[in-house]
Amino acid sequence: MKISEDMKNTIKDRLDYNDEDLEIFLKNPNNLEILSKSIPLLNKTIIIEVIESHGCNTQHKVGNKFYFDGAGNLLTKLSPKKICIYAISVLDTLIHSALELIYAGVDPNEMRFKRTSCFDIGLRCGGWGNIVMELKVIDRNKIN
Repeated sequence: MKISEDMKNTIKDRLDYNDEDLEIFLKNPNNLEILSKSIPLLNKTIIIEVIESHGCNTQHKVGNKFYFDGAGNLLTKLSPKKICIYAISVLDTLIHSALELIYAGVDPNEMRFKRTSCFDIGLRCGGWGNIVMELKVIDRNKIN
């Protein structure tokens, strides 16, 4: 993939790279492949929806949704004002898996294991509560 000077400057500015950093970045073929697929990713939204909830101290309820952009950044204006650290801490692997599938040209909604639960093991196992969350990826223009 040929990288334009504008793109190089954008990378340098966004990642606060100097010329040497940029050279190292561009020598990695994985980075070039990811860049070639980054435009479609910008048009994706990752939604994590609470599908079960019992005893959640943060009061996450079934139907609550946490929104992330195609790069995995939390979209705070669309998400609840409060998000439990123990819920969000388990989402990194799930979101990373979805992004890897997108890079590979596979629909992440076809992922077999797209559910996770918060860190709390739940009341019956000695914890306080528990929530179960499910991932889906949609086109950004389809957000309600």
